[in-house]
Amino acid sequence: MNPLPIHSRADCQALDRADALAGLKSQFDLPPGVIYLDGNSLGVLPSATPARVAQVLTQEWGQDLIRSWNSAGWIDMPARVGNKIARLVGARNGELVVADSTSVNLYKVLSAALQIAKQDRPGARWVVSERSNFPTDLYIAQSLCRQHGLELKLVDEPEQLPQSLQDCAVLMLTHVNYRTGRMHDMAALTRSAHAAGALVVWDLAHSAGAVPVDLHAAKADFAVGCGYKYLNGGPGAPAFVWAHPRHAERFWQPLSGWMGHDAPFAFTPDYRPAPGVRRYLCGTPAVIGMAALECGVDTVLAAEPLGGMAALRAKSLALTETFIHLVETRCGTLAATDLGVRLASPRAGALRGSQVSLVLHAPLQHAGYAVVQALIARGVIGDFRAGDSERLSEVPHILRFGFTPLYLSFAEVWDAVEHLHQVLGQQEWQNPKFHQTASVT
Repeated sequence: MNPLPIHSRADCQALDRADALAGLKSQFDLPPGVIYLDGNSLGVLPSATPARVAQVLTQEWGQDLIRSWNSAGWIDMPARVGNKIARLVGARNGELVVADSTSVNLYKVLSAALQIAKQDRPGARWVVSERSNFPTDLYIAQSLCRQHGLELKLVDEPEQLPQSLQDCAVLMLTHVNYRTGRMHDMAALTRSAHAAGALVVWDLAHSAGAVPVDLHAAKADFAVGCGYKYLNGGPGAPAFVWAHPRHAERFWQPLSGWMGHDAPFAFTPDYRPAPGVRRYLCGTPAVIGMAALECGVDTVLAAEPLGGMAALRAKSLALTETFIHLVETRCGTLAATDLGVRLASPRAGALRGSQVSLVLHAPLQHAGYAVVQALIARGVIGDFRAGDSERLSEVPHILRFGFTPLYLSFAEVWDAVEHLHQVLGQQEWQNPKFHQTASVT
């Protein structure tokens, strides 16, 4: 799908009429008058979710009570939903389970990877990551490095990663950077890490359901990801964890809870880890959250008859390219009046996930939060990620927009850019109410 050239809203409407995926939007309940460009932070509500959650609450829990662990298959949910997510990330049946949060799962797999590295490469000194990686990943890595007597080595540019792997125990990366939307070449970096003797842990929080991922083809070692972004599982949805079969049984994971026991209902006092990835389970599954997550995953799998992740990726690229083109011709360097908007995401589609990040140049470099709030007041929902106020030229404030092809249209992209043009051109962002910082930005 080639979105260019776009000269009018009618051109965008023509693309929508030709969009084979347009019917997938009917799977969601979207509030009227809202253009939702924040699915990279929280996906929207699938239409099937309220009834499914109500069924869990009123029938399975309310009427069948504890019997539902068997009669409703609650006990099998981590594996069942995990097998569905596996289809989206290049894993196989029985290799991926849904459990806990992304942070907890990262702690499990990074701990296991470090145990393997300590055994196989006792001289390794580092866990390597990006300085711009999502902070919780870095915090978990800092904690584990202290426990294992290693150091966390952070690079500033993705191009520095291959040269930073000497004496590396584990390379830990988020596949799509949460700030810029830049997407790593998973296969190439995994090859570089393996050539240096290191293992690789991938965080797929901004990838699963958004871009094609093939963990086996990339020969990845471990992966984790969340369920509430492009998988539309709802706020705080359970996360997922994957371990390559060659690693899954080498070590206990550190949170050896009863659900990861080989026979959890034998209630023995000693721990015997379950085979395969099932040992990465810990406590009792979050049944209500997992039921909602399964509805969300099903919305992505509904694209399979229409081309699956390849078709979603093609539309995602078309949407983001349309957005970039319109922003630059209406608000950027190609506009009749340059309003100071610049692209912070990679221009090349192959390097970009399903989001576009923008920055504002002087004299608006500090206005990002207020601009986003003014857009939200108009019904265009994106989000803001703060930079370094001392070094804005190096780490700028980011205006972040996610493009979920399941429910976003080209006409909405046109309208969103028109709203951005008006917010900037009419200086709506200067209204004091848009400068009042909320707890969540």
